[in-house]
Amino acid sequence: MAGRGETLAVAESLTGGLVAAELTSVPGASRVFRGSVTAYTTELKRDVLGVDGALLEQHGAVDPEVARQMAAGVRRVLGAGWGIATTGVAGPDGQDGKPVGTVFVAVAGPGGTGNVAPLRLNGDRAVIRMESVRRVLTLLFGELIENARAQDTEQNGGN
Repeated sequence: MAGRGETLAVAESLTGGLVAAELTSVPGASRVFRGSVTAYTTELKRDVLGVDGALLEQHGAVDPEVARQMAAGVRRVLGAGWGIATTGVAGPDGQDGKPVGTVFVAVAGPGGTGNVAPLRLNGDRAVIRMESVRRVLTLLFGELIENARAQDTEQNGGN
């Protein structure tokens, strides 16, 4: 990522800053990490990240489209090439009719690239939160590899 001059921003809900903490634990992270928004409340998802209010009213904050919009929103708000997001239910109680362990992680990249992964995680609150961190970073890694392959193919005349 750093070698290609790309940048990253993070929008977090259930992980409450753990993704940003994991990223910034790596020496040199400041070359790529723009910052993060911990949008724990629905209002912040709407007002800061630009998640559609009608979507939040109809489906609640634990929804794949909410995760996608969070990732796209943090990318836009913080001026990053890539945005990643986490939203879900870590427990101890369900939320918006969704059981504990329901999580959505998302990546939004340049040129409209991106992906949302639905997760059904088991374990206590700490396990669900840490596994959400691992999964969103894995999703990002996969998207970065695909993006790099696409760029290489483009540079080599489509071969």
